[in-house]
Amino acid sequence: MSKNIEDKKRKKGFLDEVDSKEKQMLYARNEEKRSEWRGFGTFGMVGWSVAVPTVLGAVFGVWLDRRYPQTFSWTLTLLLAGLFVGCALAWQWIDKENKSMHEHKNKKDE
Repeated sequence: MSKNIEDKKRKKGFLDEVDSKEKQMLYARNEEKRSEWRGFGTFGMVGWSVAVPTVLGAVFGVWLDRRYPQTFSWTLTLLLAGLFVGCALAWQWIDKENKSMHEHKNKKDE
């Protein structure tokens, strides 16, 4: 008797998996195709979002070091701050793109 129940559970699990894969395939078929250039664009955007704040921090740090010398280096401090801000921006950008790419997983549950 328990073997019969296990078989039913296994069949139901298999049918649920097939149903999930079918919905995913249908969504992928109807989904707007993303080109390779979009991937390159995202890659470039991540690079720029890290590079620009880092360079701006370094340039502003050099200006502060010349204008208001301190016992510490403004250049190094602001370069690291710019790098941190750039990485946070890149993380946010990648997270947004990842969510938009995997949006269909949430829609299939509806």
